[in-house]
Amino acid sequence: MKAIVQDVYGPADVLQLRDIDKPAPGDDDVLIRVRAAGVDPSVWHLMTGQPYPMRLMGFGLRTPRLRVRGWDVSGTVEAVGGNVTRFRPGDEVFGTCEGSFAEYACTPADRLAAKPPGAGFEQAAAVPISGFTALHSLREEGRIQKGQRVLIIGAGGGVGTFAVQLAKAVFEAEVTGVCGKDKTELVRSLGADHVIDYTRDDFTTDSRRYDLVLDTAGNRPLSHLRRALAPRGTLVLVGGEGGGRWFGGLHRSLGALLLSPFIGQNLRAPFVKEPKEDVLQPLADYLESGRITPVIDRTYPLSEAADAVRHWEMGHTRGKLVLTV
Repeated sequence: MKAIVQDVYGPADVLQLRDIDKPAPGDDDVLIRVRAAGVDPSVWHLMTGQPYPMRLMGFGLRTPRLRVRGWDVSGTVEAVGGNVTRFRPGDEVFGTCEGSFAEYACTPADRLAAKPPGAGFEQAAAVPISGFTALHSLREEGRIQKGQRVLIIGAGGGVGTFAVQLAKAVFEAEVTGVCGKDKTELVRSLGADHVIDYTRDDFTTDSRRYDLVLDTAGNRPLSHLRRALAPRGTLVLVGGEGGGRWFGGLHRSLGALLLSPFIGQNLRAPFVKEPKEDVLQPLADYLESGRITPVIDRTYPLSEAADAVRHWEMGHTRGKLVLTV
């Protein structure tokens, strides 16, 4: 089968389209004929091996442990393991797997859910990681409540576009989105009550204070973010961009966790795990009902995966990028 493979850490040039063996499902696995795969920040981090501490976390010290990139996936079930009863060949599914940038991929059955009939494969592939991150950050970490003032920084990105929709349509909050000038109309169309163009206005210097601040951009100091937070408000840091090769923004997360016990504000920096069926199903329901609609900047064929990553590196992606297989 064809797959996007990398043998060394490095820039997008290390991603190569090659022929490799087709995987075989274990007893608890599902073999998927991949139809689409989402491109998210984890692809870049695993491609470059940065920040360096992640290499010590089991991803490979000198070379990548997993040679095929990609996590988000949608497709049709090709085969199932002996213990799998929820799916059968021909079912349309979406979820996460190791190595979705390929024609076929295997994953445990509990990392999949049935694809909503009304959603295309490209739409479904854009949801799992980013949609789950947004939902988990708002619901579990942020403890969002109806009517709260919620500020979403990076509202036009992959996680941000889902967070705006979930905060407004599902949790009925008063939502303010922060984004660049080129994304203000997009964020407003997703349901945001207020939109701030960060190139023109500084949300930390006005008088508004927010019950919940969700920072998906990952590059503002904690001291700046806390200025926008109510005295008993909650700040949730998603991702860790910036900070160089060694820390990559992890210093902010560590600083938040160390500071939080000593102040009135609640500072959270969760390490979001892969979504499983119990979380994917609510996202599928929201997708089917129209309460969330994935924003797809553009799609690329599998052979142009390196170009997709280069586009993401430019930092102006509206929502998500998706590979079609």
